Order: sequence, then structure tokens, then C-alpha cells
Amino acid sequence: AEVQIDRSETPRASAAVTSALASVLIFTIVVDILGNVLVILSVFRNKKLRNAGNIFVVSLSVADLVVAVYPYPLVLMAIFHNDWTMGDLHCQVSGFIMGLSVIGSIFNITAIAINRYCYICHSLRYDRLYSFKNTCCYLCITWVLTAIATVPNFFVGSLQYDPRVFSCTFSQTVSSYYTISVVVVHFLIPLLVVSFCYMRIWVLVIQVKHRVKPGPRLKMKPNDLRNFLTMFMVFVLFAVCWAPLNFIGLIVAINPVRMAPSIPEWLFVTSYFMAYFNSCLNAIIYGLLNQNFRKEYKTILLSLCTPRMFLMETSRYATEGLKSKPSPAVTNNNLAEINL
Repeated sequence: AEVQIDRSETPRASAAVTSALASVLIFTIVVDILGNVLVILSVFRNKKLRNAGNIFVVSLSVADLVVAVYPYPLVLMAIFHNDWTMGDLHCQVSGFIMGLSVIGSIFNITAIAINRYCYICHSLRYDRLYSFKNTCCYLCITWVLTAIATVPNFFVGSLQYDPRVFSCTFSQTVSSYYTISVVVVHFLIPLLVVSFCYMRIWVLVIQVKHRVKPGPRLKMKPNDLRNFLTMFMVFVLFAVCWAPLNFIGLIVAINPVRMAPSIPEWLFVTSYFMAYFNSCLNAIIYGLLNQNFRKEYKTILLSLCTPRMFLMETSRYATEGLKSKPSPAVTNNNLAEINL
């Protein structure tokens, strides 16, 4: 069954609603661009942050960044005009890029969780599994799968303008089977994989803290635990922001003709803009929970006033990174005896 939205019969949003949505989107765009650029620069500037796990962090930042550069500004223009005025080509391209960003985000979050799982729970094999060459292969696979998962939208015709959210986006009512497949493959399965990885890590953390006899060789470095908590929070926030929209999709897919009109518009719009808002949260989480990122943020922002300082700090951090032993090797030895 298919439900098409007739734009001529869709009531225009009130000035208060459009103002609120525009404010949320403007804030999201600004913080998204600033925050994710800071993340990318931090990893490239600070050698301490240049490791296999953070390659996927940079990839996740790119996925978040692209929507703030192209699709979100078009949504903002649609809000200001109270209609889509950019033509069908921009509609299809922006919808496709939005899909790439969303699926790329969840696949990168999954890749990060698998990386953390191998790093902590299979530490003896981590260096071999996540060599530079292998990590680049995993990254390529992540984005190839993202592209493969996004392309079917063109064949199904599911990228349409929805006046309720002023966006060219995935239409949940085009095909019940396709909507269910999208939710299961693009959200529920990655969610289960990530939950398994983090559950295993939590079990190991609890064992280290409570069940294993204290000793210098059995201590997990505080920095490793903070890094894990940071990525765990990224996952939790993604799940919280995207779960309402995905569950609405499942409900609508059961019976589009009957269920689609019964979803309150305020709930649908709120769930969409919660999902949009998620793209600016990751950089904030890194800054709040990760000391290395927080220090690098401050250095980069201060260096905007003195570009010469930017170059000096880059050189200094590179030197520090060369002098320090890489974190994975230390953690691998620490956890080798308590591998589950």
C-alpha cells in the first residue's frame, strides 16, 4: 500500500512552529560544522589521537558534517519559504546524502564498537587485526556497505518531499516491506551488534574492578576506560535520538493506510528533528568526556587568533606523540590475563 502526501492539502505550519524548527536547525548546523571540524583537526594535529579507533571517529565526523553542509541548509530554505523551491534534482540529491549520512553514522558507530571490543576483549590479537592496512580496508568496507544500503531508495522511489518536516527524505509509506527492511538492517541489527560489544566490555570492566585481585598488571588504564565511556555515550545518544523515528516507521509499515494518518504530526516532526539534532552531539561528547580532545579543542580555538601558534602546537604534539608509547600496547598487556 502507498500513501502519497498531497502538498496542496497539507496545512501550512504556524509561524511559531517554523521559527522553532528553524532555530533548532540553525543551532544544529553551526555546532555540527564547528564541532566536527574540531574533531577532524584534533585527530590530524595530535599524534596521541591518531590511532585505529579514531580513524572511525573521523569517519563518523565526516558523516555528520556532510548533512550540515548541504541537506540541512536546503531544509532551512524550505522552512523559510514554507515549501520546497529548489527543484526535484536537489530534492533527490539531498535525500540521498541524508541517507548516506544516517546509515554511515550507524555503520561507523558499529565499527567503533567492534574496534573497542577487539581492543579490550581480544587484546592479544588487536595489533594484528587493526594494522593500518586492515583498518583502511575496514573503513572502505563500512562506506561501501553504506552506499549499497542507500542506493535502493532510487529504485523504490522512497526519496520524497515531506512538508511536515520540510525535507526531502525517506518516505515510510512507499513500501511496507522496504520500510521494515530499512529499520531492521539499518538500525536494529547494528544496535544489537553494538549492544553485544559494549555488554562484553562492561562485563570485563566489572571483572577488573571487583573480581580480579589487585595488581599492577591487571589494572585498566583510566584513559582507556574514559575512551570507552565516551564512545558508549555516542552510541546511547544516537539510539535515543533515532529510536522514535524508527519505531514510528515500524508502526506505519504495519498498515500504512490506517496507521500513517493516526501518527500525531507533532510527534512525527519532533522525532525527525531529534534525529537531525544528533549530528551535532558527538563532538560535544568528545569535548566533555575526553581530555585529549578537550585540550586540542582549546588549542585550535586559541590558535585562530594566532595562526603561528597553530603550527607550533602541531609540531610540539607530534614530538610528544613520537616520544610516548602507543596506548593499545599497554592496555593489551594489562588485559591479556583476563581475556574472556
